[in-house]
Amino acid sequence: MPPELAIEARGLSKSFGELRAVSGLDLDVPRGQIYGFLGPNGSGKSTTIRMLCGLLTPSSGTADVLGTSIPGNAKLLKPKIGYMTQKFSLFGDMSVQENLQFMSEIYSYPAKERKSRIDELLSKYDLVPQRKQLAGTMSGGQKQRLALACAVLHHPELLLLDEPTSAVDPQSRRDFWANLFRLAGAGTTILVSTHYMDEAERCHRLAILDRGVKVADGTPQQLQASTGMHILEVVADDPYAAQSAISARPEIASVTQLGVRLRVLIPERHPDPVGIVKSALASQGVSGETRMATPSLEDVFVAVTMKPLDRDR
Repeated sequence: MPPELAIEARGLSKSFGELRAVSGLDLDVPRGQIYGFLGPNGSGKSTTIRMLCGLLTPSSGTADVLGTSIPGNAKLLKPKIGYMTQKFSLFGDMSVQENLQFMSEIYSYPAKERKSRIDELLSKYDLVPQRKQLAGTMSGGQKQRLALACAVLHHPELLLLDEPTSAVDPQSRRDFWANLFRLAGAGTTILVSTHYMDEAERCHRLAILDRGVKVADGTPQQLQASTGMHILEVVADDPYAAQSAISARPEIASVTQLGVRLRVLIPERHPDPVGIVKSALASQGVSGETRMATPSLEDVFVAVTMKPLDRDR
């Protein structure tokens, strides 16, 4: 039996004048999972999230979010969703506790339960020492934890996160994701946009967006198994010379330098990828070791977002 869906979108599109920000998006997000949007800036991630929570009206298409039709019924969604943007949007001149108190009033949280809920969140998100601190004076990681605490204060069924870790350090990112897994484990559905490959790999499922179009959708493992590319790794004494030699071959779709290593993508229709790379290196007198590699999510991203001419080489 297919999983119950928290979000089901069909043909969702949004234009701003002549700019087509999102084009014909179909989306199925199962309940209780972490679903990721992976894509560069300008790929349509934020626009999609704003349409799904009712902040933007689609130019065309429809969506069912937690049983509520979009567009048209955004007010019914408010008590069911939590929304967190990449930019800190709480009140910097109010204390941590005052921000939580204010959000409890906004969401009409039962008055007699507010204090215990706020105390619970302060403890859960490691904010007890900052209880009386002005939010504007906190570190990036502390602000992030406060924003998440405010977003989940009213026990939302769906949490929409728009690049929430873009301004924090790696440790804060790891801690943040630990909190997301706890929320998902308790039944919260999470839709999170990111441009970090390591974060995308943590999602149960993800969609890759490119210039407003969904170009891939599935679990990270499914996507890694279906790149349509041979993935090779080349270690050379002179990586720059090796890259120049390999890039000159018409069969090569992509070459990326990672330190002293090169990551090479060749369409699967070419039967001898190792031979192609070795021949390219030998033709320029460049020495290097070539071996097949396991696809990474970054390889998937490069493969599905490259220009058609490069993909069809």
